[in-house]
Amino acid sequence: MCEASAYELIDGEEVLFMESVDLLEPVDDETYRLTSIFGDRKTIRGKIVFMNLVNHKMVFSTGT
Repeated sequence: MCEASAYELIDGEEVLFMESVDLLEPVDDETYRLTSIFGDRKTIRGKIVFMNLVNHKMVFSTGT
């Protein structure tokens, strides 16, 4: 499978935000809509810190 897990950086630690992300869409400069392979949707406001496609991982900095 090619889906990824999305993480939020909180106090320097990666905290799982959403699993099985299939689609990442920008809403505006710092907001992204994530859609899972099951059709679930979540929105996250922050910046992409990095994406590691080999390890199926994306990390966001949300200022939390």
